[in-house]
Amino acid sequence: MEQGAARERATERPSPPFGDAARAETVRAPSVRPGPQHPESLRVPEQARGAEYVRGEHTHGEPAPLGPRTVRRHSVRGQILEALRTALVGGELRPGEVYSAPALAERFGVSATPVREAMQRLAVEGAVEVVPNRGFRVTERTPRELAELAEVRALIEVPVMLRLARTVPAARWAELRPLAEATSTAAARGDRAHYAETDRAFHRAVLSLAGNEQLLAVADDLHRRSQWPLISAPVLRHGVLVADAAEHTALLDALIAQDLTVVQTLVQEHFAGSDC
Repeated sequence: MEQGAARERATERPSPPFGDAARAETVRAPSVRPGPQHPESLRVPEQARGAEYVRGEHTHGEPAPLGPRTVRRHSVRGQILEALRTALVGGELRPGEVYSAPALAERFGVSATPVREAMQRLAVEGAVEVVPNRGFRVTERTPRELAELAEVRALIEVPVMLRLARTVPAARWAELRPLAEATSTAAARGDRAHYAETDRAFHRAVLSLAGNEQLLAVADDLHRRSQWPLISAPVLRHGVLVADAAEHTALLDALIAQDLTVVQTLVQEHFAGSDC
């Protein structure tokens, strides 16, 4: 794979300068909406930045690229993947629109290779689909698909949580309160992207007590798929996020009390009533 990547880099031509920021540590990416640039920036380690510009996908007439994000991961692909996931959850990458790797790479200040690899990972997750010779189209999620995902998540997680409620000591559940509080903090700010991250972290922590890595992988994949936006999805109301976050604290209380009836009801209602 390293030899293949080297050959690809050898065939790429330098990316056009992106102002002074292209040579600095902080790289600014234009907003997805017309208007002035935002003050945030996308940070990419100096030694990891690509100087190449890969051609291939059609870039004419496509929507404007996503807004800026600050990323601090060591892997360029990992940084781009997280930035793209955040843009998807936040609605900056719009369902039905096609985005090319070279156009996004130019805005991120990296080569198209890590962007393309990140988008291919999102295709595996069902967030985008490959459009030959053009790029990647953001998947158009329907309400029925989200309802089906919620049903499958409930079928998997409810039995596991009921079993854990019978066996896990109260002290272990109490250790998860900071994660539940983090979801409440994100909800109070109305930060849907950060709420999605903290929501997944809370559910992963609960399910990890079952000691089943395969369960964690399947549940996390289903959870992430349920967070991609609907077709023409309206902005999620602030009150809905706050109520959704409050259910995490209520669930911990029920788990500590080993109240199986409440645990089952809360988990089922949490999946049925939330699109996060």
